Amino acid sequence: MYSAIFTGLKFLCTMSEEARDQETAKLLKRPNEVNEDSAERATKRIKAEGEHNEDDKRYPKKKVVLLLAYSGKGYYGMQRNPGNSQFRTIEDDLVTALVKSGCIPGNHGDDMRKMSFQRCARTDKGVSAAGQVVSLKLRLIEDIIEKINENLPPQIRVLGLKRVTQGFNSKNNCDARTYAYMLPTVAFSPKDYDTENIAAFRLETETLQKVNQLFALYKGTHNFHNFTSQKAPSDPSARRYITEMSCGEPFVRNNYEFAVITVRGQSFMLHQIRKMIGLVIAVIKGYAKEEVMERSWGQEKVDVPKAPGLGLVLERVHFDRYNKRFGGDGLHERLEWDREEEAIKAFKEAHIYPTIVETECEEGSMVSWMATLPIHDFEATVTGTQDNKDQKQNADEGNDSD
Repeated sequence: MYSAIFTGLKFLCTMSEEARDQETAKLLKRPNEVNEDSAERATKRIKAEGEHNEDDKRYPKKKVVLLLAYSGKGYYGMQRNPGNSQFRTIEDDLVTALVKSGCIPGNHGDDMRKMSFQRCARTDKGVSAAGQVVSLKLRLIEDIIEKINENLPPQIRVLGLKRVTQGFNSKNNCDARTYAYMLPTVAFSPKDYDTENIAAFRLETETLQKVNQLFALYKGTHNFHNFTSQKAPSDPSARRYITEMSCGEPFVRNNYEFAVITVRGQSFMLHQIRKMIGLVIAVIKGYAKEEVMERSWGQEKVDVPKAPGLGLVLERVHFDRYNKRFGGDGLHERLEWDREEEAIKAFKEAHIYPTIVETECEEGSMVSWMATLPIHDFEATVTGTQDNKDQKQNADEGNDSD
């Protein structure tokens, strides 16, 4: 410290008298200011830590799950991407709300591992959820759900909270996931149908039956390496088990006819559901033969079209094994959300379905995508150029369902 002052004083010899006086004062004052600043920072840190400790004593952190519903429009998926703040995700807004409401300390927002955070399923850019579940450690403050929601935008809501075991992990403990996909029924129209007259289209009963016959082929275990990216046919993780897939009865919204496809499976790979739907649409419209579905589960690379992400919704996640083991022990609740069903339905009607319908009517994402189907070659294998294009698109889009 003193050597620095001495060096500074030598420099003063070349300066004017007034400048020397000012610089001398700065040099002599600086060490004291540094010490004062350090002491002030230390005091603030100790005070903050004391406040955190006081909060932790008053509200000890407990392992819980939160039931989340959100409209994915305007978000780059569910999962947080540290260092990419310009790409806002659902978890970015959730963590901010948890800090502001006092459920977690501020430093937990920077490192989510500190609160043992885990999502049940990742959702892609623009994809919504009516029954997402995350596990984490929280301070159980009074009116916790209301206080978290006060700090969330209207298109994200915490609808439920339950205590779980200390070792619970929402992803690892999840047995199955159910997704819904809402689409205009014109997707199943003949390929020569005039897409300028979408509002007039109505799905025939025979066509719906054929659609469900094709979706039923997906049931069971298959090798879905063609339904994702960068997955070799020999990769064991490409084998996925589907328990249910069907399309419901059509209904009319904003003069357009829509239908909802439901699919349940143990877990899903990147873009898997959208490609499963895309291939069935291609077959129904006559661009591909039905045999392509069997061939797509084989060893060769098949060009499988990927339906738009707009209509995809994570409906529900299932914890059957956990419920069987812990649900009746008298200490833990079953992870079922019967009491929240009305709130889930209300959120979908207010935020998810209108967004899908309005966006589809305004932007026509399904009709635009249908126009690309003739480009696909369902007889040949995919070229390297197509693979590279898909990989680039995947990099742009970020995370999808599991």
